[in-house]
Amino acid sequence: MDPNGAGTEDRLSRDPGNGNELWRVNQALRTLSAGNRTLLRAQQEQDLLLGMCRVIVNEGGYRLAFVAYAQHDEQKSLRIMAYALGRDDQKQRDYFDHLKLTWADDEFGQHSSAVAIRSGEPCIGRKVLDDPGHAPWHADARRLEYRSVSAYPLHIEDNAMGVLLIADSDPDAFDDAEVKLLGELADDLAYGISNLRSRIKRREAEASLERMAFYDALTGLPNRTLFRARLQSAIATARQKHRPLAVLLLSATHFHEINDTLGYHQADLLTCSFGRRLVEAVQEGQLAACVGEAEFALLLPHFDIGEATQAARELVRQFHCPVEVGGLSISVGLSAGIAAFPGHGTDADSLIRRARLAMFDAKRGGRGCAVFTAELEQARSAHLALMIDLRRAIEQKELMLYCQPKIDLASKRIHGAEGLVRWQHPVQGMIPTEEFVRIAESSGLITPLTHRVLEAAFQQSYAWHDAGLDQPLSVNLSARDLRDPALIDKLKSLFATWGTQPEWIQFELTESALMEDPLGALEAIKRIKALGVELFIDDFGIGYSSLSYLHKLPVDAIKIDQSFVMAMPDSAVSAAIVQSTIELGHRLDLEVVAEGVETEAAWNHLVALSCDTAQGFYMARPMPADHFRDWQLHYDAGLGARRTH
Repeated sequence: MDPNGAGTEDRLSRDPGNGNELWRVNQALRTLSAGNRTLLRAQQEQDLLLGMCRVIVNEGGYRLAFVAYAQHDEQKSLRIMAYALGRDDQKQRDYFDHLKLTWADDEFGQHSSAVAIRSGEPCIGRKVLDDPGHAPWHADARRLEYRSVSAYPLHIEDNAMGVLLIADSDPDAFDDAEVKLLGELADDLAYGISNLRSRIKRREAEASLERMAFYDALTGLPNRTLFRARLQSAIATARQKHRPLAVLLLSATHFHEINDTLGYHQADLLTCSFGRRLVEAVQEGQLAACVGEAEFALLLPHFDIGEATQAARELVRQFHCPVEVGGLSISVGLSAGIAAFPGHGTDADSLIRRARLAMFDAKRGGRGCAVFTAELEQARSAHLALMIDLRRAIEQKELMLYCQPKIDLASKRIHGAEGLVRWQHPVQGMIPTEEFVRIAESSGLITPLTHRVLEAAFQQSYAWHDAGLDQPLSVNLSARDLRDPALIDKLKSLFATWGTQPEWIQFELTESALMEDPLGALEAIKRIKALGVELFIDDFGIGYSSLSYLHKLPVDAIKIDQSFVMAMPDSAVSAAIVQSTIELGHRLDLEVVAEGVETEAAWNHLVALSCDTAQGFYMARPMPADHFRDWQLHYDAGLGARRTH
């Protein structure tokens, strides 16, 4: 078939009475067949539209064809998406490129394409030069040599979203059989458009899922999963070529403090800023990834430990400069951990884990970067094992309640005791309290630990009073305990369970804990005080609380931190602080307790300063709570009194 219009001339040479109708049907069939081949081959929507128009003209011998999409703008425009002409020249192409059509129901919207879209039905065989609806285009029809048109709506999801227009030079074209076949062609085209769009949507969905699976949504960088896969591949290459490689784990210093202070939005902006700066610093062949909250990883192929350390130090130096985030200039440093193949690990998981251990070590030590060592992993393993054992000890109620007596300085009589928690590990022996409390805080065990200590204290208090031992027992509450919304309900439950009187139990709150969140702590203290108990401020003097804040607290006593009491004999400054604290407490009508009394000289000094109560090794070391009654009997018999003379 001649693409320059031989098909049209051949058609016009046919006499209608000499099998012209059969000829039209055969041409329509050939057009339909060629159109189906186009449907199968097309990969893009535009290729499908243009290919179908060319098939109609070149295979079917029609004068012209175009596909237009209905626009839902104010003018209800018809946008020509593709077209083909039987006799093609530049002027004709310019005409279609600038053709303005509408499907609005006005004087310019009565042509076949507009009617087909509005009605949703084909508009068949209109003789253009006799049709008033095509009056604005009569001159164009003569110039382009077409005399009849048919327009087929393209239905996608039950909507006529466009139209396929076919024009012929014969004013009597488009008989019934031909129209039916061309209608099938239009339906096939609509199906092809829908199918291509569905395939594109599936590809976009698959690409979106891939992005979600392998890329960080916030920074757009590869995520932990993709970094691990790339690292594993790089390890295989390095092993084959006997070359080293290094992994850097990088974390923004004080990120969580910034998050808490400025909010999530500013923290996200900071993370994105870090990501962009890291990408700018990455060289060819290296890979940067976001593997956690403000935590990044860098893969350095061919780098040994020395080169990786130099690169890490340079990054730390670059990131030391302030960052502009949301109009604020924020100084945020960087901590880097380094692990290298093959010395520190031969698989991706080992290298990432060990680089992270080194990063945490750098952050704890306030250093810019650190290299993994076996000691770090041993310490981490020991920490994890201890955490597991602590959880079991809490669940099995293996923690022990100790207590240390408080002595009235004036009368030398016992004035209660402080409850202390101790952990006798089955293998490692007595674990320092500071160590396992730190583990509990970092592992989410601090609340169960506090609840266990409270349960033991209330049980012990009941046992004492059931045995005739009339002494209050004080329990420490941390800053985290004060933020625990379940604390008050827990205390009320314990009071009810053991029938505990308010004077049997006291609570000690560290000054530093109060100053972490003064307003929140004040509200929590008021709720605890409403239970009728006495409250102590522990470690007073090291939390830098203001006098105005101290005056607002509904507390009954302050405990001078042992660091000042123990230094009194050798430090005039410490002695002055102790004296001032005693005077301040008394002016505020508070009882004053001195901790860390370890010598007779300290005892006598406190007596001279009119301190109320003392606690320390000079009187008694902490002891198992069930030993306290026997100790008191001996003390009351005179042993304790003789030691304090």
